Amino acid sequence: MSPASGRHLGLVGATTVGVGAIVGGGILALAGVAFATTGPAAMVAFLANGMIAAITAASFADLARRFPESGGTYTYAKKVLSVEVAFTVGWVVWFASIMAAVLYALGFAAFAGEGLARLLRGMGSEAGWLGERSVRLLGALAATGFYTLALVRKASGGGRVATVGKVIVFAVLIVGGAFALAREPATESLARLDPFATAGLAGIVQAMGYTFIALQGFDLIAAVGGEVRDPLRNLPRSMFLSLGIALAIYLPLLFVIATVGVPGEERIAGLAAANPEGLVAEAAEHFLGSGGYWLVILAGLLSMLSALQANLLGASRVAFAMARDRTLPLALGRMRGASGTPALAVAATAAGVAAVILVVGDVAAAGAASSLIFLISFAMAHWATILARRRSGDLRLPVLPLLGAALCLGLALFQGFAVAAAGGLVAVWLGVGAAVYLTLLAPGARLADASAEARDPHLARLRGRSPLVLVPIANPASAASLVDVAGTLRTPEVGRILLLSVVQTPEQAPGEDDPALRDAQAILGESLHASLVDELAPETLFTVARDPWAEIARVARIHRCETLLLGLSRLTAPGVERRVEELIGSVTADVVILRAPRRWRIAQVQQILVPLGGRRDHSHLRARLFASLSRIGEAKVTFLRIVSPAASAEERRRAEREVIALARDEANGPYEVVVEEADDPAAVLVGHAAASDLVVMGVQRRGRRRRSFGTLPLTMARETETPLILISRRG
Repeated sequence: MSPASGRHLGLVGATTVGVGAIVGGGILALAGVAFATTGPAAMVAFLANGMIAAITAASFADLARRFPESGGTYTYAKKVLSVEVAFTVGWVVWFASIMAAVLYALGFAAFAGEGLARLLRGMGSEAGWLGERSVRLLGALAATGFYTLALVRKASGGGRVATVGKVIVFAVLIVGGAFALAREPATESLARLDPFATAGLAGIVQAMGYTFIALQGFDLIAAVGGEVRDPLRNLPRSMFLSLGIALAIYLPLLFVIATVGVPGEERIAGLAAANPEGLVAEAAEHFLGSGGYWLVILAGLLSMLSALQANLLGASRVAFAMARDRTLPLALGRMRGASGTPALAVAATAAGVAAVILVVGDVAAAGAASSLIFLISFAMAHWATILARRRSGDLRLPVLPLLGAALCLGLALFQGFAVAAAGGLVAVWLGVGAAVYLTLLAPGARLADASAEARDPHLARLRGRSPLVLVPIANPASAASLVDVAGTLRTPEVGRILLLSVVQTPEQAPGEDDPALRDAQAILGESLHASLVDELAPETLFTVARDPWAEIARVARIHRCETLLLGLSRLTAPGVERRVEELIGSVTADVVILRAPRRWRIAQVQQILVPLGGRRDHSHLRARLFASLSRIGEAKVTFLRIVSPAASAEERRRAEREVIALARDEANGPYEVVVEEADDPAAVLVGHAAASDLVVMGVQRRGRRRRSFGTLPLTMARETETPLILISRRG
C-alpha cells in the first residue's frame, strides 16, 4: 500500500471495523428466526455460535501475527497453499463479504421501509407501496452506492459514527429492559422461558445454522491487516475485543426480549413465529413504549449501514490483494492516487453486491447464503492455521484449529442441506470462479506465484516444499559457472543443490591415474570451491554408469528434482542435440542449459535479451529465473519479437500487445519491449546478442514430449560468444 493509505488504523479503529461488521444487523434480522426455531434456547444457539467464533478468532489471530498483511483468509492461504487453492479461498472469501453486504443492504431497506411506513400511517397516508420489492431493491442499491463513493474517496469510509451510535442505542435497550425486569417478580419473568428449548437439541443446532452470520465481522479486521498499526498486538486484540463486545450486547438483549419483551401469557416462540422480522422492535415497544420501537428502528438502520460499510471495505481489500497476485484482473490492484484507496476493487465489489441484490432480493435468502459461505471460509482459515504451524516447525497437535474446522464444516453441511437455495447459490459462484480462473486468470496468476516463491525465502517453506536443482558436471572448467547459476535458481533457504558427477564405466578396471577418476576429482574440487565461495553447501553424488545421459535421467527421476541444470559448451557437437532432446523428454523437471565462458558469473549480467515466439510455453520458468536474478541484482531485460515484413499493421499491433502483456507478467525489474520486422531473424538476434550480457531462449516443442533446440538457438551458439541459457518447461 502507498504511504497515504498505510497503517492508519489503531486498536480503536480496527476494533471499530469489527464491531461495525458484527453488532446489530445480524441479530435484528435473525433473532426472530432463532426464537421461532427453538424458543428461548436461541440464547444457547447464539452462545454456542460465539464459542465457535471465538475458536475461529484464535486461528485468525495466529495467522494475523504470522502474516500482518491485508487480504485476510486469502492472504493466509496463498502463503501455505498452491495458487489454485489460494484463488479458490480468495474467491470464496470475497463472495462471503459480498453476500454479507447484500444482507445488510437489504436489511437497511427493510428497516427504512418499516419505519417510514409507520410514520406515513400515523399521518393518515397509505404506505403499501413501501413494501414493494422494487422499492426495497432501490433502497438497498442507494445505500450500497453511498458507501461505495465514501470508500473510493477515503480509506476508512466514514463508518465510525454509525458504529458508535448503534452501540449506544443497544445499550439503552438493554438498560431499559433491565429496569423492566426489576419492576416485576423474577418468577414471572423466568416463567416466560418455559418451555426453554421448544424443538430440543435439533432446534438449537438449526438456530445456530441460521444465525451464525450474526457473529461474522471480526475476520474483516484481518482483511484490512495491512492498514493496522502495530499489527502484532492490535490485530489479535481487536478481533477478540470486537467479538467480546458483540456477545456482551447480544446475550443480555436476547434475555430481555425473551422475558419482558413478551406480553401477558404469551411465549417468545409464538410471538416470533407470527412476526420474525419485526420481533425485536415489537418486544422493545412492549417494555419501553413507542420510544423502544423507534430505538430499534434507529439501531437497525445504523447497524445495517455500518455492517454494509465494513463488508464493502473488507471485500474490496480481498479483491485488491488477489489482483496484486494476478488471481483477479490486475486493474483491481491499482491505487487511486488522490485518495490512496483501491478504487477499482471497491467498484468491482460494489458491482457484485448490486448484481446479487437484484438477483436475490430477499433478506432471508441472503442471510442463509452468507452463513453458509462464511462457515466454509472459516473452515479454510483453520486449515491454513494448521498448515502454517506445521510448516513453521510447530509439531504440537493443533487442537483448537481442528475443532474449529470440524464445527464450521458441520454447520456448513447442515446449512447447505437445510436451505437448498443457499447451497445452490454458493455452487454457482464457485463454478463461475473456476471458469473465470481457468480461462482468463490462470497464466498470469501462476507466473506471479512463481516469481513470488523465487523472491520470498519463506514462501516455499510455508508451502512444505524443498525443491532440488540437479547439476550434472562433466567438465571441471564449467563447474564454477554452473554452481553460480544453480545458486541463483535455487529457492532461498529451503532449496537444495545436488552436484552429480557420472564416471563412465571403462572397458577395463581403472588404475590410480585413470583420466576419468582424475576428472571426477577435479570436478569435485572445482564444484566444492565454487559452492564454498557462494556459501551454497550443495550435496554431491558420484555414480558409475555406461551411459551418462541415461544416468542423469535416472538420478533426476529418483530425486524428483524440480530443475535440471546442464552445462554444454559445445551445443553444435555431433550427437549432442539428439541426446539432450532425449534427456529432456525423459524427465519431468524444468531443464536449463547453460553455454558460458569459464568462471562466468551471472551476477555480472546487466542486459538480458529474451527472443520471443508466439507462445507462452516457457513463461513460468522465465518468470522464476528473472525473479531469482532480482535477488542478486537488477538487470534490464529486453523482450524481442521479430515479425515478417509482410505482416499487416494489425498483426504487428497484436504481436506488440502480446509481448507487452508477457513482459509485464514475467519481468521483476526494468524492461523494454522491442518488435522488429526482418526477413532474416537470425541476423537480427545475433546483432542484439552482441549488445547483451545474456541471452535466454526457449527449447521448442515437437509433439507432446519431444523438444528441439531449433535453428535460432544453434545459430546463436555458433555465431556469438554471448552467454546463452536455453530453457524447457516440464511437459
